[in-house]
Formats: sequence, C-alpha cells, structure tokens
Amino acid sequence: MAGKLSTHVLDTASGKPANGMSLALYKAPPGSGQLELVKQAVTNADGRTDELLLDADAMEKGVYELHFEVAAYFTEKGVEQSEPPFLDTVPIRFAISDVDAGYHVPLLVTPWSYSTYRGS
Repeated sequence: MAGKLSTHVLDTASGKPANGMSLALYKAPPGSGQLELVKQAVTNADGRTDELLLDADAMEKGVYELHFEVAAYFTEKGVEQSEPPFLDTVPIRFAISDVDAGYHVPLLVTPWSYSTYRGS
C-alpha cells in the first residue's frame, strides 16, 4: 500500500459534510518548538480536500498538526456562537510512524465540541 494522509470534516451540528472549512497541515520537527507549514487546503462539498494532504512521495515519519478553522467556518455558515467563539482553531497533533500506511484524520465538529480518530 502506498502511504498517504487525508482528512474529512463533518459538521455534526447540521449533520452534513463541512463544505468550505480552511485547514492547514504543519510538521513539528523534533526539538525545534516551531511548526513548519506543509500545506493549506479548504474542504469541498463532501467535507474532504480535493487533493491528499500528503501523497506517497511526501510521506515522512514525524509529528504533525492539522489546524482546522472552526470558528470562521461556523461564522460563514451563520451558526450562533459565543463571543469570542468557544472553539476557534482546532489543532490535532498526531504522528506518522509508517510511511507506507494510509492515515486518515477525520474531524467531527460543532461550535461546542469535536472528536477525531484514526480512520482508514
């Protein structure tokens, strides 16, 4: 199997895919304390990105963070939120240990909660 990284965002408040959520993938090099931007994307009508976040050629072992712009998404959709929003940018830190494996990091989100898991 060729390694890859993908995501999928579901707006569980509406029960639909989160169309139009901005996100960014960062790599966290060991010992640097800094995040390096790898890719930016916006989810499509299916709540997925049009391209893989990392394809087989770009897969590297290491620690990564996905940052999802949750507050901006719900503001754009006209969903009522607190001021300031309870959830703004949602970061998910995870590790890639096998560059030949498929990694899928879904986000299920409302203005008040979120969950994630390692999908397939």
